[in-house]
Amino acid sequence: MDNHFAVKDPLEESRIFLNRVVAAFVLIILIMSGLVVRLVYLQIVGHEHYSTLSKDNRIKIAPLPPTRGIIYDRNGKMLAQNVPTYSLELTPERIENLDETLKNLQQLLAISDDKLEQFQKLRKRNKAFTSTPLLQNLTEEEVAKFAVVRPYFPGVDVYVRLVRQYPYADLSSHVVGYVGRINEQELKTLPSAEYRGTDFIGKIGIEKTYENQLHGTAGYEEIETNAQARAVNTVATTEPIAGSNIYLTLDIDLQKIAYDALSEYNGAAVAIEIKTGAVLVFASRPGFDPNPFVAGISAKEYKALQESHDQPLYNRALRGQYPPGSTAKPFLGLAGLEYGVTDFGHHLFCPGYYRLPNVEHKYRDWKKFGHGSVDMNSAITESCDVYFYDLAMAMGIDKMHEFMDRFGFGRKTGIDLVGEVDGLMPSREWKKRFRKHAWFPGETIITGIGQGYMQATPLQLARATATLANNGQVVVPHLVQRVINKDTAETFENRNPENLGLKKQNVDNVIAAMTNVIHSSRGTAGSLARGINYHIAGKTGTAQVFTIKQEEKYNEDAIDFKMRDHALFIALAPVEDPQIAVAVIAEHGGHGGTVAAPIAGEIIRAYLNQNKASANEK
Repeated sequence: MDNHFAVKDPLEESRIFLNRVVAAFVLIILIMSGLVVRLVYLQIVGHEHYSTLSKDNRIKIAPLPPTRGIIYDRNGKMLAQNVPTYSLELTPERIENLDETLKNLQQLLAISDDKLEQFQKLRKRNKAFTSTPLLQNLTEEEVAKFAVVRPYFPGVDVYVRLVRQYPYADLSSHVVGYVGRINEQELKTLPSAEYRGTDFIGKIGIEKTYENQLHGTAGYEEIETNAQARAVNTVATTEPIAGSNIYLTLDIDLQKIAYDALSEYNGAAVAIEIKTGAVLVFASRPGFDPNPFVAGISAKEYKALQESHDQPLYNRALRGQYPPGSTAKPFLGLAGLEYGVTDFGHHLFCPGYYRLPNVEHKYRDWKKFGHGSVDMNSAITESCDVYFYDLAMAMGIDKMHEFMDRFGFGRKTGIDLVGEVDGLMPSREWKKRFRKHAWFPGETIITGIGQGYMQATPLQLARATATLANNGQVVVPHLVQRVINKDTAETFENRNPENLGLKKQNVDNVIAAMTNVIHSSRGTAGSLARGINYHIAGKTGTAQVFTIKQEEKYNEDAIDFKMRDHALFIALAPVEDPQIAVAVIAEHGGHGGTVAAPIAGEIIRAYLNQNKASANEK
């Protein structure tokens, strides 16, 4: 047997060993280089990013909602204020069993299902470490009841919060409006930085129109948290900036006079300061109490408001559209004068009806046997329909539409309040577009007495009356007088210098005829002249709710109240130096002279007495 011995090669082994050492060294260099590069990136390039992430893990941003601005009337009376109330709030991260806690609280404090549903919606929008309200406006009894069992409800506390309150309730509801909880749709459009931590937003009225000014600027707290995300310390605070305070042109005392004077009638009253456009009265009756909307009105209560026959949520002053009736006659008369279609002294005979040539149909006058020979002065004073039937046919719908449009009929007034409607001043083009029919002469006739398709809001009537009193200088109504924040105070005045270019003599003649409506023995609102030492110019109106057949007679006592005519009245005063214009509608009030006119008279007397008292004090 042969024996074999392995022969070692020292040189080869040395080479292999050296290669391994070099490879290991290169590998170490590469690993070290990677570590260095990563370290440089973490410490220099990515420092800001990772520092922010680290801080976010340790620091939480808690919003601080601003205090909402206060709303005052022109005399400094608070119409919307913030009052401290007790609020029961839950912090979800501190509660082990939220469902069980809510169940126990519901039994303890008789919390409605609606409130629980609202809480769940709010909770999902808020961070787990922030406090979410469950029940607001707690009574002293409820606070005491919870205080006894407080140790058994970790994560549940009673806080003192500022809550919106409306001291005048239904009296100012349609003007001031109200705030309510932010809904899902609003949440999508609101700037998240400004409304983080805010639960409420203006829903209607001034609260909505001036939301940006009233809301203010949100602040925030930087809160240090532990590994379990629980707050342990406040690092920094940026204080919120309170919302601006707003002073309205509204006089709440005059508002109450108008609201109370409407009494049993649903309707509206609007009064405008002629020289400035300031809205003094903006009453819509019935109103509603806006306070329940703040904390969240129950479904049952809201349904009752919606289904009420009186429609308390309906802003009649801003959105109510009514045939203006005879209150349109002074403006149509002025149109006839301005276009040269007639003159102030032109006479015609009123037999109690009007007929188109070769047509048997009679367009009746309110006075069965007619007014006899009338001119424009007596036609306005006695509200002769036949005179204006004839004038309307002579002028034609095109001229009527053009002139009434200039006075704002069929157009929004531009008031600083959301939700205004246009009304309607019909025309050939309008009927062709929306009714798909040609215009007929009979429609021109009834438009001549403010009936037919014609629709106007109380605000439009007041604005047109103010513009007439202002000799054609257009008056744009506004409700906000001053917006005041910590830096500035902005004041609003009449914002439209447009002038209709009317002939002063024509305006004076029409206003003189309107003055006779009150101060002449033949006028339709003579009761207003009693006990005053100045002159009021006005015009009564009646708006039909339903059409009477040709041979039928309107008998107010024989028909249902809801089918009676609406009563309207417009006025300006004093004629010697016009300061205030008023429009009133009393639904189903029947006669403008006996129902609507006295309401306007009370507003005018109160306003002028205020001015007189102020002048005497000076």
